[in-house]
This record gives sequence, structure tokens and C-alpha cells, in this order.
Amino acid sequence: MTTSTAAPSSRLIKLAALALTAGREIMAIYAKPLAAREKADLTPVTEADEAAERIILAGLHKQDPATPVISEEAAAAGIIPKTGERFYLVDPLDGTKEFLSRNGEFTVNIALIDKGLPIAGIVLAPALGRIFCGEAGSGAFEAEADADADAAVLAWHPLRARTAAADGPVVVASRSHRDERTEAYLKCLKVKKIVSAGSSLKFCLLAAGEADLYPRFGRTMEWDTAAGHAVLAAAGGSVGLETGEPLTYGKAGRGYDNPAFIARGA
Repeated sequence: MTTSTAAPSSRLIKLAALALTAGREIMAIYAKPLAAREKADLTPVTEADEAAERIILAGLHKQDPATPVISEEAAAAGIIPKTGERFYLVDPLDGTKEFLSRNGEFTVNIALIDKGLPIAGIVLAPALGRIFCGEAGSGAFEAEADADADAAVLAWHPLRARTAAADGPVVVASRSHRDERTEAYLKCLKVKKIVSAGSSLKFCLLAAGEADLYPRFGRTMEWDTAAGHAVLAAAGGSVGLETGEPLTYGKAGRGYDNPAFIARGA
């Protein structure tokens, strides 16, 4: 059972402030002509990814120096610290393709993992002016947040994932990564509506009760999903494998990638 406090904890507020600082730098770069280069895994990276990562890594080191951090761009460069049961997962700019296409559906993601599960997470969509957070035992929250927002004074309101209506779920699917398995899965459902969205925003739409189901059969990395997973779980939703087992984190043997999963509202 998910409980909800009146407002985010001090830990979430600190992480939200850090995400907002990174978001301001991203939006400053977003306002300029954009360029990208290709990483070894053939995915794009921009100046904004790298600038946001520097801000977040420095901030986490100051806030919680004893807890290791696995972050996307550092990991791409082969820098992956040894972790115990507790560590952070960071995607400084999830949805780089959305960033480059300027559709606004990119996010800043910070998650805290403990014993394989995401226990706290922040998802900021700076171009959309939305910030989401969630923590196990405390609930999930959303606020409007422009580029100059102060996390400590935002008007946070609680989120609760909804139960799908009798006439079928609203399904949210990847804007950039729809595949044949996803299409086949959707054909087996009585789907009311399909909504396309980019980045970890998909988890947050479920947490906010704006959608009911997010199936993902294509490859994702742990830093892509952890923060959104934390928000959804805190809102009463779940993220599980096709077998029904929960999606877990710290899968070093897999190179920190995820198997197929299905995210659900209440």
C-alpha cells in the first residue's frame, strides 16, 4: 500500500533542486543552435547531456559523498564505480532525440537505489515546465516548474496512479522506439487510446493518472528507467517483467541494461 505525506521529503527537495539547476543549463543550451555527436553505441550525445551531468555529479557528491553514482555519459566513457546495495542512477538528459527535435519531451532523471529497488526519484521535464518526484513510503508529487523555479517553494500536489477504465487502458508508448513486439502486444489488448511520449515522461504520465499502461520490449538502460520507476511506484503503480517479477536495478552482469518490462498504473 502506498502512503502519501503532505509534501516531498527534504531528500526529494534537495534532489529536485539539483535537477532544476541542471535543467536551467539544459534550457540555456536548448535556446541555441543544437548539435550532436554519436557515441560508441550509436546514440546521440550533446553539450547539454554533458553539462547537466557535471552539475548533477558535483551536486550529489556534495549532498551524499559516500554513495556511488552511475551516470549515463560517465558509463559510456567506461567510468562505472563499484556499488553496494545503495547507489544513485542518473540520466542527465533522457530523450536526446526529443531534445534535438525540439518537441520538449526530454527529462532530467535522478534516482536512489537500495537493495535493487528505486526508493526515491526525480524526473524534470524542463521544456514542459513539469517536475515529478516520488519516494517509497512517502508518495509521489508533481509541481509546475519554470527555468527559475525554487524546489523549496514549489506548489507540490500529490499523485496517484489510476485504475484503467472498463472500456480499456490508455497506453503510452515510446515516440522514438516503437517496435514490432510492442505493436503485437497492443493488438492483444482492448486499448482505448495510444498516446506517444518521449523519455521517462511515460512513467510520470501513469503516475499522474493520465495513462494506464506502458509496455517496453526494446532495450533500455537502468538510468533510463529508475527515476520514473520510483515516481510511479510511489504513486501506487508498478513496473514488472513479462514473468510478473519486479524490475530491479544493479544488474552489472547485464551491463546495466533492462529486460522487457511493463509499467502499470494502479
